[in-house]
Amino acid sequence: MAFAPSDTRVDDDALPIALKILVAGGFGVGKTTMVGSVSEIQPLLTEEYLTDESIGVDDIVGVESKHTTTVAMDFGRITLNHDLVLYLFGTPGQDRFLFVWDELSLGAIGAVVLADTRRLAECFPSVDYFERRGTPFIVAVNCFDGASEYQPAEVQLALNLDAGVPVILCDARKRDSAKEALIALVEHAMKTAWGNSQEN
Repeated sequence: MAFAPSDTRVDDDALPIALKILVAGGFGVGKTTMVGSVSEIQPLLTEEYLTDESIGVDDIVGVESKHTTTVAMDFGRITLNHDLVLYLFGTPGQDRFLFVWDELSLGAIGAVVLADTRRLAECFPSVDYFERRGTPFIVAVNCFDGASEYQPAEVQLALNLDAGVPVILCDARKRDSAKEALIALVEHAMKTAWGNSQEN
């Protein structure tokens, strides 16, 4: 492998590498919050108010104060450095919108699955989806106020995750914490891609 000399200048005209990342998880887990907190542009949000039509359809136990829901996607962008830009696509959380996921997943290098330990079962559909597709993902436990604290190893065991799937703690409201989760995903996706290339 060749390395460039340390005094080599960065080509300011070179286009950065753009990576597509999904932010997934159950209803009310903090996907919209994460995209909004970390995006360097005004995020595109497709939220609509919950109506009486959702009674008996959307499970709001544990998130009774939630009044809106994502019906298509959230979109944001973050530049990690001069040559790496992440495009974030937040998925809708309800099962009835799963058909949207196939379109959103096209070209994605991986996903951050947000988990709420008060409603851990809500992230099973996301975990199952990415496992079936062979898409690299990490689980980021969103540290909600008042929620019981668990160690990543406990969450990994509870979700029956493969030992190679990283589980981290994060606060989706805080930019630095959300950014760390995205970096962890990029590193995991690169490691997975490298491992797959070595096997072939």
